[in-house]
This record gives sequence, C-alpha cells and structure tokens, in this order.
Amino acid sequence: MEKVETKEFNAGNVKEEIEKIRPFLQRDGGDIEFVELDGNVVKVRLQGACSGCAMATVTLQWTVERNLRSIFPELEKVENVE
Repeated sequence: MEKVETKEFNAGNVKEEIEKIRPFLQRDGGDIEFVELDGNVVKVRLQGACSGCAMATVTLQWTVERNLRSIFPELEKVENVE
C-alpha cells in the first residue's frame, strides 16, 4: 500500500484535497463544495445528485472523510451542511 503524505491541517490544504475528490463525485452527477474548517471538523456542501441522495452519508464517510483523514490525521469528521 502506498504511503500517503500528511499535510498541515488548515483550510487551504483541505480545500485543495477536496478539489481532487470532486471529479469522482462529478462522474455521478454530484459535486462537493468546501464550506469551512471548524476546529477539527471539515464542513462541506454536497450538491447536484449528491444533495439529498440516500448514499450521501456513505459517500461522505467512505470517499471524502476517509481520504481526508489519511492526509490529515487530526481530522475528527466531515459534516454536510445545507
């Protein structure tokens, strides 16, 4: 398994990593927008097909949160905000 390099946990770096995740969501008609970093919680807004989708929680946990946590170990959780 390839070792993922960790980065400094700040809004700019989190936003940069979310931009890398966007194409995966866009393939299925969804999208994601970085809203803010609130302590160790990343707040995002799921859009398009992801907004209101029954799989949104799974997408958030298994695609977004898991990916971000591998880069930012101090991340507590990722929350979807309306």
